[in-house]
Amino acid sequence: MGFFEKLRAGLAKARKTFFEGLSQLLKGKKISDEVIEELEERLIAADVGYQTTQYIIDKLREKDTDDAFMALKEILVEVLSGESNLNFEDQKPFVITIVGVNGTGKTTTAAKLAAYFQSLGKTVVLGAADTFRAAAIEQLVEWANRIGCTVISHNEGADSAAVAFDTVSHAKAKQKDVVIIDTAGRLHTKKNLMEELSKVHRVVGKIVEGAPHEVLLVIDATTGQNGLIQAKIFKEMVNVTGVVLTKLDGTAKGGIALAIKKEFGLPIKFIGIGESVDDLKPFDAKQFVDALLD
Repeated sequence: MGFFEKLRAGLAKARKTFFEGLSQLLKGKKISDEVIEELEERLIAADVGYQTTQYIIDKLREKDTDDAFMALKEILVEVLSGESNLNFEDQKPFVITIVGVNGTGKTTTAAKLAAYFQSLGKTVVLGAADTFRAAAIEQLVEWANRIGCTVISHNEGADSAAVAFDTVSHAKAKQKDVVIIDTAGRLHTKKNLMEELSKVHRVVGKIVEGAPHEVLLVIDATTGQNGLIQAKIFKEMVNVTGVVLTKLDGTAKGGIALAIKKEFGLPIKFIGIGESVDDLKPFDAKQFVDALLD
């Protein structure tokens, strides 16, 4: 099964619950008040969010079209489009930090990203800097063994910045291509978390100029509007450069992707739609909309 088929299967809940029937409702139709009202209800129910829904509706009203369905698809692709590619630098290693609330799939995402880069022929080093949880360290080490990737780890309770320092130093000395650092996500201690993340970023920036080159926020799609709150908090705390949206196959509210991109201007860079190591792929706006609506 190709990734589009997996994506379409993964978005089946969202498509069936909120988006199924939009083709019949809108295809070959002019934009009317009745069409707008039905669409508005569906978008809000799918966690697209009020602000983003109003933007979509306003853009749709501006269209002079005999096919409201195609017009809607164009608008959704436009909302989701943007700089979704990673900001790769010529300088090695390319450093990525993974941030997010515990339980979003953050550690698993770090490992799957490592596997993705390895599939492109790049050498990768993982850093287990979520030292607050022994389980996170063990999980990353286990994943690293599974995918044949180097991992740098300390004991539980160690200084996360020290782990980051050792990880990036190792990668630089060994001329590795990519560093992926898994960090803690304890939002109930927001101030401490912010200081910890800032320290990690300062340390890696001293070793490699411009690092971290990407700060990817992992959001669990099943959390719905809570995902928006997390995006807001982390964007305020650190310079988030993009979002990894996980567990899309477990939610009926795939519209969260639209809300994150529109309300916070954060590009979605990767999406996860399963448990397998190869079920995390770069985000493609048109592919996503096709899988959601067709």
